[in-house]
Amino acid sequence: MTLSRPYIAMAAAFAAIYLIWGSTYLALALGLQTLPPFLLMSARCLVGGTILYGYARMRGAALPSTKMCSIAIMCGLLFFVGCHGVLAEAQQRVPSGVAALLLATIPLWIALLQFLIPGGKRPTGVAGALLVPGVAGVALIAWQEVTSGGNTMHPLDVVLLLGASLSWAVGTILSERYSSEFASTALAGLELLAGGVALLAISAVSGELGTLKWTEISAVSLGGWAYLTFIGTVIAFSAYIWLLKRVAPAMVATYTFVNPIIAVALGWAFLGERPTSLILVGAVMIIASVAGLLLSGAKSAKNDKLSSSGEPQLSSCRNDEGHAGI
Repeated sequence: MTLSRPYIAMAAAFAAIYLIWGSTYLALALGLQTLPPFLLMSARCLVGGTILYGYARMRGAALPSTKMCSIAIMCGLLFFVGCHGVLAEAQQRVPSGVAALLLATIPLWIALLQFLIPGGKRPTGVAGALLVPGVAGVALIAWQEVTSGGNTMHPLDVVLLLGASLSWAVGTILSERYSSEFASTALAGLELLAGGVALLAISAVSGELGTLKWTEISAVSLGGWAYLTFIGTVIAFSAYIWLLKRVAPAMVATYTFVNPIIAVALGWAFLGERPTSLILVGAVMIIASVAGLLLSGAKSAKNDKLSSSGEPQLSSCRNDEGHAGI
């Protein structure tokens, strides 16, 4: 059976956010060797955003409306300052695999936010029960890292990384609500530019620009920045935004239980970040919680569609506005 272009595009987009974003934790660790965090992420966003928005304009995208700019600014701050900027700052001290595991809590935050926001879908008893092992896994990893000997992890770093996860979850819900009104590539580019400008301002205010020794920037760090920018940002983030227009946010967020596995494996292989048995147990608890939560949500959504129409809905695989393959 030959797969249609929309299904192939969707499979490629999921592969991008699964595999590429799992490897960006390693790329970030390499970039941070000689580059300061906010400047690194600012350069990533500004270059990536220029490429994506420039491409959208070349494809005929209209000038952004005031509403589109407002959404782009809000999402850009949540995605790239509140999440990526904070992640980069914390990952100067936190192993890349542990950072990835704490950011894997994004779907847990989404479930809680949907319970709290007006009009949001209330989680079932099963969904509530599935949150418990995820929260317990986070607590186990945090306890292990904070109390272990040697280079212990500061409790504030745990708070920062969980806050970064929350920021991305809020941005995901906001983007899902409004992104269908705008061209996905143009919106992604504007979000990156907004986040990049804010990160550059933070870099300047924090003194990074004044203390950076440009001649000491290594080729390894530049390589890490290039991978983050052209692979992790241009390809993977555009795939993420593209998917949000076609798939429920909880399903898009399934990348969060694939990314940590890749990140932990790469950190172990290339950075010598050997995970302890407690971290591995906590990782299994988080991944199991996230996987169960997302599968439960997908089943519930499918049942809702079947009960309302009597047949499965395939509109999520539409190929509108020429966005397939982005």
